[in-house]
Amino acid sequence: MQTLRQIEFALFDLLIHAHTPALSYDGILETLNTVRHDISVMQTPDYNRFANGFSHIFAGGYAAGYYSYKWAELLSADAFSKFEEDGIFNPATGKAFRESILSVGGSFPAKTNFENFRGRSASIDALLRHNGFTDAKNIDAANTQTTREVI
Repeated sequence: MQTLRQIEFALFDLLIHAHTPALSYDGILETLNTVRHDISVMQTPDYNRFANGFSHIFAGGYAAGYYSYKWAELLSADAFSKFEEDGIFNPATGKAFRESILSVGGSFPAKTNFENFRGRSASIDALLRHNGFTDAKNIDAANTQTTREVI
């Protein structure tokens, strides 16, 4: 439920900020209701005006950026999965993390830093596993199947 709620917020935020000119108040509510219809498991009462108080995306500088919470969570889970794969206290992995991410900070795009550390683009697999949507066996089986199909 928490994941769906975050996806609802992020999708709503992206959709309302994708319109030029900006949506009217009714357009904003219609967009929210459409997103809720598509995403929510539990429907919200018609009188709910959540959008009126969702200050993150209107007053806090998040405009079309709410998705970054989930994106950061994905990157964190995927980076940590490297430690899970190599051993939590693996010195080489720790050094690679320090050199690829921590020591370079914002001198390169975060995508570049992450890919330098992982040696690949970000993957959703670890986030799904860490949140209980799948387990390592399912991911390993899917990866094995994909490898067989490619070969």
